[in-house]
Amino acid sequence: MCGICGFNWNEPTLGEQCARTIAHRGPDQSGVYAAEGITLGHRRLSIIDLSEQGRQPMTNEDGSVFLVFNGEMYNFPELRATLEQKGHVFRSQSDSEVIVHGYEEWGDQCLQRFRGMFALALWDAPKRRLLIARDRLGIIPLYYYYQNGKFAFASEIKALLAIPQIPRAVNLQAFYDYLGYEFVPSPQTMFAGIHKLPPGYYLEFSEQGPVVHSYWDVAFSREWASPDEAVEEMRSLLRDTVRMHLISDVPLGVFLSGGLDSSTLVALMRSLGVDPLRTFSIGYPDPSFGELPYAQLVADKFETEHTVLMIPEVTIADLEAAVWHLDEPMTDLSALPLYLACREAKKHVTVCLSGEGGDEIFVGYDRFRASKFDTYYRRLPAWLREQLIYPAVKHLPDQPQKKGALNIIKRFVEGSHLPLAGEHLRWQYFISPDWQDRLFKENFKARVERDPFRLVQAALESCAASERLDREIYLDLRFVMPDSVLMKVDKMSMAHALEIRVPFLDHRVVEFAATLPGSWKLKGFETKAIFRQALKGWLPDSIVNRGKQGYSLPIKNLLREGLKDYMVSLLNESLLIQEQLDLNFLNRIIREHLDRVQNHNHLLWALINAAIWHRKFIE
Repeated sequence: MCGICGFNWNEPTLGEQCARTIAHRGPDQSGVYAAEGITLGHRRLSIIDLSEQGRQPMTNEDGSVFLVFNGEMYNFPELRATLEQKGHVFRSQSDSEVIVHGYEEWGDQCLQRFRGMFALALWDAPKRRLLIARDRLGIIPLYYYYQNGKFAFASEIKALLAIPQIPRAVNLQAFYDYLGYEFVPSPQTMFAGIHKLPPGYYLEFSEQGPVVHSYWDVAFSREWASPDEAVEEMRSLLRDTVRMHLISDVPLGVFLSGGLDSSTLVALMRSLGVDPLRTFSIGYPDPSFGELPYAQLVADKFETEHTVLMIPEVTIADLEAAVWHLDEPMTDLSALPLYLACREAKKHVTVCLSGEGGDEIFVGYDRFRASKFDTYYRRLPAWLREQLIYPAVKHLPDQPQKKGALNIIKRFVEGSHLPLAGEHLRWQYFISPDWQDRLFKENFKARVERDPFRLVQAALESCAASERLDREIYLDLRFVMPDSVLMKVDKMSMAHALEIRVPFLDHRVVEFAATLPGSWKLKGFETKAIFRQALKGWLPDSIVNRGKQGYSLPIKNLLREGLKDYMVSLLNESLLIQEQLDLNFLNRIIREHLDRVQNHNHLLWALINAAIWHRKFIE
């Protein structure tokens, strides 16, 4: 992948400076184009066509259209053949050039023909029109700023902050939403005035200003007479999709957790003849936070060149570097392990496939099961649930392991206690109602909208599905995933110029999954049921039938041990926290966590990341 940036005035030196800020995304080449009304910058990580002909900004034959592009266009050979038949002449073997000629041939509708992950900007010189676009699922990030006639865009916020006209100020509403969701929901960012372009959207900028358009959304339907028929189509589609994602002129591998999704990628890569097949797994000293035995089982079965990336002791330097690369705080507990794993994997390969997206489209998360179980739990009288069960359960002591029966029961009851408007994301929201009035200062509360699930309901306004599970899948795909999982994957990998590809989020796979009945995905309380059916014979039964574990750092234990002193001093000295939160109440929360009375790692880790972010980007 690469890094792109640009703005609507002619200043090539500033364009070079912005591009240099994101040089980690593209260490191989750099380029700037500047003319009246436009400056485009690019940093290249060479993956396809390593020659100089693939350099960007790229233009057409007569210099009327210019492109900067970040991502991969997996169907570019087919598009190229079509465009050549229509008379277009290609000067490179790059997938980027099909975008230029595709825009010449089809205009904005070219986006409908692209199959890949991308963020791009096209400057149409005769029309004095700039088009920026983001792929359908939001695999690649894209940010923009517009104020007082100044428009700018970039792959990362830090490139925008290199522009003197763009101020650095905290978006307080985003800070509030972040503390609950542990990411900043689109289109806002933690920076006032800087926005994310939503997935499946493009923006046209002209003399009339910016206008945002949707070009894709997921639609749910029912098209299959039997699960067996759907399984055969699924197998064929996944095989074809993985084949397309293997196109590369540089070494390629796969992150193997030992879960269903990554193991499926390994099985398909082996069947497609990938050799050598390099696999990478993340390991921890605490086995309850890792999956190494399962990963080794898959590696042995498919005879891969397997490397275990043992996560070393977390250093403050690594934590702060990861936050800087993220641009804005997000507290997925796997972000830092992924940052460290990508650093090691880059020593072996330039491209890695990864299993992100499988849990969203085929229903793999525990929150889907929690939501279904909640429909039965709510048959109990409200007084019993709220006056007896909830008060009793919330005071249960925390258990040191990642899950465990008591931890699961406690998390379920706490999530069920939240308003129904939160849908299944109640189990992914981490500010309790008990804290709402006590944690925040009065001046902060007066300046933000404190309805935590207004964003969930706003996102659902675009969803035409009526079934509960379809609506929950929609929220995962369109509300949660782009700004949490995918933002993490992009930023942590590109920090080390490692490209990660996610075949399960090929839009045709997503569209196929949306045609499957929910009862085939969540069968009783069995997650990913039809996907497991498709994998029988491909993977060992112990992999097919295992539950989801996921990888993450044992943060709750680290905050009580190695990061304890750092946490206490950082949170008490942070200007952001001093200005917006009640320090007395916060220190009570810290004491409860350190004394193992309660597990408050979600809030504390969120505040640690926010404090580091504020110090690096605002102070």
